[in-house]
Amino acid sequence: MRRLLLLASMAAMSIPAETNFDAASAARFARLALDCVHREYPNKIAHAMNADADARPPHELTPVFYGCYDWHSAVHGHWLLARLARTFPDAPFAAPARAALDRSLTAAALAREAGYLAGQGRESFERPYGLAWLLQLAAELREWRDPDAERWSRALAPLEHAAVSRLRVWLPKLSRPVRSGEHSQTAFALALMLDSARIARNDDFVRLLEERIRNYYVADRSCPMDWEPSGEDFFSPCLAEADAVRRVLPRSEFVRWFDAFLPALRLIPVKVTDPTDGRLAHLDGLNLSRAWMLEGIAEALGKTNARQAALKSLAAGHREAGLRSVTGEHYEGGHWLGSFAVYLVTGRGLASK
Repeated sequence: MRRLLLLASMAAMSIPAETNFDAASAARFARLALDCVHREYPNKIAHAMNADADARPPHELTPVFYGCYDWHSAVHGHWLLARLARTFPDAPFAAPARAALDRSLTAAALAREAGYLAGQGRESFERPYGLAWLLQLAAELREWRDPDAERWSRALAPLEHAAVSRLRVWLPKLSRPVRSGEHSQTAFALALMLDSARIARNDDFVRLLEERIRNYYVADRSCPMDWEPSGEDFFSPCLAEADAVRRVLPRSEFVRWFDAFLPALRLIPVKVTDPTDGRLAHLDGLNLSRAWMLEGIAEALGKTNARQAALKSLAAGHREAGLRSVTGEHYEGGHWLGSFAVYLVTGRGLASK
């Protein structure tokens, strides 16, 4: 049965999705972010209050990242707009995407965001998932050779520095990784942070992140993939770990490590039973993140590796299932799945991109 499902998925994906990813394809993802980055409600805030005066609406607490239902989704919604406007500068959606970024990324508003982050009792605010996406936004702006992007990057710098400072304090104290399939997972966040730190040429932070990945994961063997997924996962604990480790090991070492860590890999795409349930809809994101992690792992193994073709086939099946779910029909998924889709189809986490 698994083989039949895999073959069906492969047939549906005989042309890789990125082959057809053009401005018209990108427009639907851009629209999802444009529809939510300045939409304040519904809203779910993770807000530590110290006094009655702290009971304020989201746009006053965090005046940049108050849309898209929660802070981290607002952050990666802005990343999506930057990524697509940079990739397709002449597309019809590029001008409204730039306008949305210009409205949000002002020095004054971002200074207030940095002040909020520094508030009492907020040491763990959006750590590590939201902070990882913030650094990815900073990296996207840093690589974008554009006068507006350079201005936005300068405005974002104080918040970026505050996030890095907070992570520098936290990571050496984190004695063990967090192996969940949701926001608290360290493997995905460390991978995103490491890519961003390398782009920023922040060598001290790079060394810390590389050391933490090695310390947390390189001794691991025989990951229990058969236990996955949990019912509300949007990351695979096993694949995310491998996707992080492939960033710090030379190819020959990674091949040996991966064969001991995941000697067998049997996966089929997961299906969401109720896309109106925000927690259950996480599984749509799992298909997308599995796809980009499998692609990254396959690339790291190299073209001559006997396992690469099978991993690419698994990635293709998950890619097709994941992208099919990004419709925007339900806000429970529409406010965040577009970012996962764009991260996948633009190959943001691949060394070759």
